[in-house]
Amino acid sequence: MALIAGVAFGLTVHHPFAAAASRTSRILLQVAVVGLGFSMDLHQVLHAGRSGFLYTLFGIVCTLSAGTALCILLRVERLTGFLISTGTAICGGSAIAAVGPAVEASDEQMSISMGTVFLLNAVGLVAFPPLGHWLHLTQTQFGLWAALAIHDTSSVVGAGARYSAEALIVATTVKLARALWIVPLTLVAAQWHRSHVAVVPVDTEFIASVQIAKSAPAEKRNTSTRSQWPWFILFFLLAAVMRTYLPLGHAFYEAAATIARTGLTVTLLLIGSGITRKGIKNVGVKPLIMGVLLWLIVAGVSLELIRMGWIAI
Repeated sequence: MALIAGVAFGLTVHHPFAAAASRTSRILLQVAVVGLGFSMDLHQVLHAGRSGFLYTLFGIVCTLSAGTALCILLRVERLTGFLISTGTAICGGSAIAAVGPAVEASDEQMSISMGTVFLLNAVGLVAFPPLGHWLHLTQTQFGLWAALAIHDTSSVVGAGARYSAEALIVATTVKLARALWIVPLTLVAAQWHRSHVAVVPVDTEFIASVQIAKSAPAEKRNTSTRSQWPWFILFFLLAAVMRTYLPLGHAFYEAAATIARTGLTVTLLLIGSGITRKGIKNVGVKPLIMGVLLWLIVAGVSLELIRMGWIAI
């Protein structure tokens, strides 16, 4: 309901505090995820994270490969397609925000890829829980599916919370294990981009986009190559350690988790308010088609592997 209300606001009213809402939602999301750590037993977290490590590694490789094929097939601009593939493979907007500057993506390329991923996030948050019930997925199965097939952490946590408490634990821990791949992928992408630009001629569309980005004012260009390490994951694990080994009482940890879930609801409202008609229009047809097809492939294959028992915790 919070997400729907936010989207309704964003599509019908000019947001007077769009930038502030965006910054607040990112901070609040991280705080909420840390707070959810107080409801999780460390043994469950480590078990799910250890199992999810192999799944995410395999999934990232397959997703990036499928994304590259779709990018070529649909003739999507190279960097835009790579950013969409990266967001689908790891953790949506966070991965795009980290990788984009490392490969010198323009503001337009960042906006189009984030817009594509964000629209699919909203669909996943709303559609996955009823689909899980319709398919009779267990709590663990749904948690795994949400963590492997939904882009952003906020939507994964939201979908898991809507399904069940156990699904929330599995979804959050496996998703955080998936998010840890932001840093190594950012470093590899930066090195690949430098080698590619130096050795391989790029298409004229990419050259034009780089020239436009370089001619833009300094404050509007993506020139930083510093990766954005998700520090909140460490605090999430610290909260789980406290919950497991520090006897502060069930009431304290339950209150912290309740506050975190409330913060998550507010986050979804703020995220929804960031969707605008202009943003949807800027996504365009080809990148959106690529994002949808890639997402359907990832969601469909991961669901089938989970139901067959090949992916399990």
